Amino acid sequence: MNLMITLSLLLNIAVLIPVCIGLIMNTSWAQSSYGVATSGRGILLSVYLAILFASGLLFFLKDVKFVIMLLLLQIVYKLTTPITVKTFQNPVVVSNLVIAVFHAATLLVIWRETNQ
Repeated sequence: MNLMITLSLLLNIAVLIPVCIGLIMNTSWAQSSYGVATSGRGILLSVYLAILFASGLLFFLKDVKFVIMLLLLQIVYKLTTPITVKTFQNPVVVSNLVIAVFHAATLLVIWRETNQ
């Protein structure tokens, strides 16, 4: 269980650091993936920073209840992105779906190990 939790949190950190930097610096890849800088994109950056902060904190605390909540929220928002973006062609949508599957696997491991 601890390995999967660690991997999910590291995945969040490894993905979100460059994404947040790209959004802050308004790089060309961020513009092509997330669109031009808008208030909505700024709000998304705030959400990403909150997930990054929570992932970093939980990496050290490893409180399973909080990890479960973080991963559940991420899975819901990541699975709804194809609906809200209305495409599967966007690289953010694709990466969200892949990460959601990984986080779901982590939750399955947690569930199995706590229900033995």
